[in-house]
Amino acid sequence: MTVAKAVVTGTVFRNPEKRFTSNNVPVSAFVLNIGEKEELLIRVLVKRNSLDEVVSSVSKGTRVLVEGRLQTNNVKNENGTERKIFEIDANAIELMGAASSVSSSDFSEDIVKFSDTEMSDELIGEDEIPF
Repeated sequence: MTVAKAVVTGTVFRNPEKRFTSNNVPVSAFVLNIGEKEELLIRVLVKRNSLDEVVSSVSKGTRVLVEGRLQTNNVKNENGTERKIFEIDANAIELMGAASSVSSSDFSEDIVKFSDTEMSDELIGEDEIPF
């Protein structure tokens, strides 16, 4: 369920992983710690090919700014209990403190812009995300 648009900054807590849906669509994800004094973790999903370059340059400890749609998801733990997690479906990612930042806006002529009602959920169903 999409909650709202969000812009967050934080430190990459877990290195990015790239997987593919059953339709061979690449989806990358990494975990971002947005807490200052304690850990507050958010999973960042990247479904746009234009962000592949910046995701490949991200590693644990990198400071980034992420803009996208904040959403919630229910997942089951190993012991069978459900818990709610927060995710951001990223539209733009910028490296903080780097000489050159890369975001999806840098490739604006190559990107198909979606309205809020037709974002990538139509391209990739929730049940197809491999994370």
